[in-house]
Amino acid sequence: MMRLSRDVAGPCLAPGGSVVAVGAFDGLHRGHQALLAEVRERAGALGLTPVVVSFEPLPRAFFSPEPVARLSSVREKLRGFAAAGMEQVLLLRFNGALTAMSAEDFVQRVLVDRLAAREVWVGGDFRFGHKRGGDVALLETMGRQLGFSARTMPAVLLEGARVSATRVRMLLAAGEFAGATPLLGRPFVMEGKVEYGKQLGRQLGYPTANIHLRDRSSPVHGIFAVRVGLGESECSWPGVASLGVRPTVNEVPEPLLEVHLFDFEGDLYGQRMAVEFVAKLRDEQKFDNLDDLTVQMAKDARQARELLGMNPRLSEA
Repeated sequence: MMRLSRDVAGPCLAPGGSVVAVGAFDGLHRGHQALLAEVRERAGALGLTPVVVSFEPLPRAFFSPEPVARLSSVREKLRGFAAAGMEQVLLLRFNGALTAMSAEDFVQRVLVDRLAAREVWVGGDFRFGHKRGGDVALLETMGRQLGFSARTMPAVLLEGARVSATRVRMLLAAGEFAGATPLLGRPFVMEGKVEYGKQLGRQLGYPTANIHLRDRSSPVHGIFAVRVGLGESECSWPGVASLGVRPTVNEVPEPLLEVHLFDFEGDLYGQRMAVEFVAKLRDEQKFDNLDDLTVQMAKDARQARELLGMNPRLSEA
């Protein structure tokens, strides 16, 4: 069973020694997966504990004055760590105190004192510590002094280009879901708990399940053909979704994922839902009135059914 810790201070999490991966790991794409697989295999070979160190909020989000789109929620990231075979996760709070910590202190307090690291695995461009003062060369130097080795993971390439979270975000923002899937190693999915909304969709003939994004900034916005999984089931139920601020009806915009499941009957409130984005239909737009919005919703449903291999005429029933 994977164990989660949040603080720099505390007892050693791996008294027998560990192999450690360090990074932000947003989206857990194929490059991240390769790094975690190497850590798991090395830990198994050496009889040590496989550990991952990550950060929340994401460092780039902490320093950005604007919302930063992320590929995975904290819950999704932790589940990915568990699936990758990590036994300990040190999910450090990325705050003022951590940003003020020198690279040397990070190595001593986190990697040595907290994790008893024997091997530390990072990407080749890894930087850490106050003002990004630490790099792989510093890890190697301190490792020789403190009893661990620093290793870098070669970049994973697809079609000659490096797999990266930035590349995935760009593809998703452009609606290129088929292009993002090989980089992620899976379709792009967003998850959340279905909550009560204003039930406007029901009044317009398209009842929706609502997932509030709150402070999470999404890399995708607009209207989409989707497949949905309920609870632990696979994403197989077809639907159409809107992700954005609902400009026609929202006076105080709040990002919301609204999903209309085709031919579904039942109560979804309180259930966890996974939404797989299949194709982008259009951007959000503001309509003059609800009648115009309803006409467009019928067109969206018809197009989504067709893209998902369903009978588009059923959307007119």
